[in-house]
Amino acid sequence: MRPAVLVTGGAGYVGSVTCKALSKAGYLPVVYDNLSRGHRWAVKWGPLEEHDLKNRMALRATLHAYKPVAVLHFAAYAYVGESMGAPALYFQNNVVNSLTLLECMRECGLDAIVFSSSCATYGLPIEVPIKESHPQVPISPYGETKRAIEGALRWYGVGHGVNWAALRYFNAAGADPDGEVGEHHSPETHLIPLAIEAGLGVRSHVKVHGTDYATPDGTAIRDYVHVTDLAEAHVRTLEYLLQGGKSRAFNLGTGKGYSVREVVRTVERVIGIRGISCRGPRRLGDPPRLVADASAASRVLRWQPQFSDLDNIVRTALGWHASRLPATISPADRGELNMVSAAE
Repeated sequence: MRPAVLVTGGAGYVGSVTCKALSKAGYLPVVYDNLSRGHRWAVKWGPLEEHDLKNRMALRATLHAYKPVAVLHFAAYAYVGESMGAPALYFQNNVVNSLTLLECMRECGLDAIVFSSSCATYGLPIEVPIKESHPQVPISPYGETKRAIEGALRWYGVGHGVNWAALRYFNAAGADPDGEVGEHHSPETHLIPLAIEAGLGVRSHVKVHGTDYATPDGTAIRDYVHVTDLAEAHVRTLEYLLQGGKSRAFNLGTGKGYSVREVVRTVERVIGIRGISCRGPRRLGDPPRLVADASAASRVLRWQPQFSDLDNIVRTALGWHASRLPATISPADRGELNMVSAAE
């Protein structure tokens, strides 16, 4: 019988790909998701418990029914811009609901959790690449909520013996190379899918937010890590905790940054089209450069990104998005894109 793992937010982007990795590693991923921003079609490798985290009765019943060995906690709102205009929404969903989860875990005797954190906890970096020891001074409510839960995890560890790991990943990107799950947000705010939609004619252009940063081409630089690599990191972290690993945070990234213009040019080259972008103003909460020092994950978890070359990220994302846009691309072209996606 496969050991169960509760995956909150497992119907979302990173959560669903991680469920596939968990299943491949011999676990039963039990998805706990209210589907407010996740998708029923993304739950393919284990049962779905369709409830909200604030529903203590349902959460306790789920923990008692499946008796998971650990929790992977993805459930959160994750739009920086939205959080700037609706901080209460973010603190209620991301912080209060996470505390409910921790309390239910404690009541049920469950003491291992892998938390989906973010590089947004660092705020404006004072050194790049960013190490886990970098000060955490968020510049958005979203980043603040992630830092708050990291703090709660530390104190639950001290007070209740909870074993935890916080995975501060940088920019999740790409799609499952087999084309089974991928990125689908409404509204979409991430650069690569927006650029792909512009390249496929779904939208007229992609807006480049800020062209006057102190970077080589004036646009913001980010560290893009393939979602399949992130999923593998979650499985390795889970096993690290179950084997008695010390509670701590890990950065997940490649150590290489790409500017917005570099990403747009890569999408243009892969699709074979030019002129898909236009200039736009900076967004509140956007630092100019975020690049990870992920040496700790490499050393402790033996984790190395395998799929995170930018071309591969774009090609897998393109295969996924093209397969979901039958009105914008011919069946023959769609098949070619999917073959490229699966092969590379």
